[in-house]
Amino acid sequence: MSSLGPPVPEFADRVLGGWLGRIAGNMLGKPVEQGDVWTRQRIDGYLRRAAALPLTDYLPEPADESDARALRPEWRQCVRGRIHGSCRDDDVDYAILGLHLLETHGFGFSTEQVGELWLQRLPYLQTFTAERAAYRNLVNGLRPPLTATYDNPYQEWIGALIRADVFGWTCPGDPRRAAALARRDAVLSHSGNGVYGAMWAAALISAAFTAPTVRQAVDTALTVVPAGCRLARTVRRVVSLHETRLSWEDTLTTVSAETSGLGWIHSVPNVAVLTAGLLYGDGDFTRTIALTVRGGLDTDSNGATAGSVAGVLTGAAAVPGQWKDPLEDTVRSAVLGFDGARVGELAARTVHVARTGSGSALATLPE
Repeated sequence: MSSLGPPVPEFADRVLGGWLGRIAGNMLGKPVEQGDVWTRQRIDGYLRRAAALPLTDYLPEPADESDARALRPEWRQCVRGRIHGSCRDDDVDYAILGLHLLETHGFGFSTEQVGELWLQRLPYLQTFTAERAAYRNLVNGLRPPLTATYDNPYQEWIGALIRADVFGWTCPGDPRRAAALARRDAVLSHSGNGVYGAMWAAALISAAFTAPTVRQAVDTALTVVPAGCRLARTVRRVVSLHETRLSWEDTLTTVSAETSGLGWIHSVPNVAVLTAGLLYGDGDFTRTIALTVRGGLDTDSNGATAGSVAGVLTGAAAVPGQWKDPLEDTVRSAVLGFDGARVGELAARTVHVARTGSGSALATLPE
């Protein structure tokens, strides 16, 4: 795959598409982010009761009180007709923090510098699972890789994957470089498939800038992780089931049985849901994020990554208005100094980092 990336200004539009897609997909999945409660079947039941299948917009308000009680408490800010800017969420906070990392330390950042920025910019109570364990280990004086491996039962969960987007956005068409950056970030808090998930996601987003199809982006992303790891085997399994023309529902039923027992926040079953959403969405922004969120498990994280990939593939101009207009170009964030940031400004800063970054093929392009 070429490392030249897309032409400018197309590149800027596709980076903005990635940011908008991440935020919109996160907002779509946030009300039902509780995979042991909101199963795929329950999500579709909710949508049927609200006459919202096929899903083509943000989630509707719940049709009955039972559904309302089961939703996350933030649902009133995330359902259609009530959205005025994005809700705060760690899936967006880490994209912002990753941008700040590259602006502050450049592409030569160290894992230790990632940890320092967490302590300086990210409130402890806005971290979860592996990130909270790593944060605690940092405060107690441990250094990477012990921050990831000491007293951390969440090492292979999805947290590092949700931090990977910015490395793909700033390395268009250079998936290996994107994956290397994502790995350097991920090992602060994760190991094994947790790290591979971050590398795969960064490479996937990088590849989406130049791959002619989403399938080719998925195939390219597989080249940056060990072929025998469980994450890679699971992605290939979804690809093979899709190739047989099995339905989306039957594909997820099959892979869910094969990954049972790992839990709803583990990287492997979530990558299966994400891969299925991408392949069966086939480049259509709405269908991609809708299928991904309907797939269940960590719905807001999967919706965010699927939206990022789909947004890069289509560009911001082609993201339908029902997804981007309610965001009002505004981001709520727990990252110190970034609450109320404009989505367009974050995208422009991302483009600047990509153009000026050491070794970037975009560095020679005019501002």
